[in-house]
Amino acid sequence: MDIRVLRYFIAVANEENISAAAKQLHLSQPTLSRQLKDLEVELGTTLFQRGNRKITLTEQGMFLLSKAREIVELVDKTEANFHHEEVIGGEIYIGGGETRAMHFIAKALADLLKKHSAIKYHLYSGNADDIMDKLDSGLLDFGIVIEPTDKQKYEFIQLPATETWGVLMQKESPLASKEFIQPSDLIDKPLIISRQTAVDNELSGWFGKGLEKLHISGTYNLLYNASLMVEEGLGYALCIDKIINTTGESKLCFKPLHPNLHAGLNMIWKKNQILSTASQAFLGQVRYNIENNDI
Repeated sequence: MDIRVLRYFIAVANEENISAAAKQLHLSQPTLSRQLKDLEVELGTTLFQRGNRKITLTEQGMFLLSKAREIVELVDKTEANFHHEEVIGGEIYIGGGETRAMHFIAKALADLLKKHSAIKYHLYSGNADDIMDKLDSGLLDFGIVIEPTDKQKYEFIQLPATETWGVLMQKESPLASKEFIQPSDLIDKPLIISRQTAVDNELSGWFGKGLEKLHISGTYNLLYNASLMVEEGLGYALCIDKIINTTGESKLCFKPLHPNLHAGLNMIWKKNQILSTASQAFLGQVRYNIENNDI
C-alpha cells in the first residue's frame, strides 16, 4: 500500500467528491479514479459507494480511513524528526487527561522552547486508555496518566503532583452539606464514572465491592461533559478535584472521599522506544525541572 495513495484516499473521503479531491491534489480526475480503483483491487474490497454528486464510504472504507489517518500521521511525525539535523528540533507528541500536572508539562515545554525554538509540540486529550493505545501505536511520544502505571510495559517519571478523588454534585444535593463522602453515601445514588480501567480498579477498592453492584447511570471520557450531566441532576460524578470550577456562581460543588483516595501522576513512554532528539531534550528538561524543584 503506497502512502501517497493513502493520502489520495483520505482527500476523497474528506471531500466526498472525486472532482473536488482531484483539484485539491492537483491531479486529473481520471488519474485519481484509477488510483482509487487500484487500491480497491489491491485490498479486494469496495471502499466507496459512488453516487451522482457525492461518494460515501462503505464499512470497509470507514475502517481504512481510521487506519490511513493513523498511518499518514505516523509517517509525517517520523519525517518531521529527520528534518532538523543541525539544531535540536522536531516534533513532540504528548497525550494527557484533565489534570493539574499539565501545568508542570507546560512549564517544562516553555523552558525547553526558550533554548530550542525549532521544536514543535502537539497535545492530545484523552483518558489513560486512549493515551496508552496511541503510545502503543507510536502516535504519541509521552503520556500523562494517573497511577498506577504498567511498569512492565512503560518507562515512567513520577510527576510532582497528586490528585484527590471525590464527588462532583449539585450544590442543592442532599450530600452537599457533608464534609466528605463515604461509600455508604453513594450506594443507592446514580453515579457517573470514568471509562478508565485503572480507575475502575481504584474505585472498586475504595467501595469495597465491584462497581457492577453500584448504580452506574453513565460514564465519561473527559470530565467537562460529565459536569453538564451533573448540572442537570443526572447523577454524581466520581472524579478528581479542581478540574471543574466549583466557585462563585457555579451550580456544582466537590466533596472529597473518605477514606481519602489520592493518586499520583506519571509521565510514561514505551519501553525500548528510540526517542527522537526533540523527545530526548524534552525528557531531559522534565527531569531537570523535577530535580531542581523548578515547578
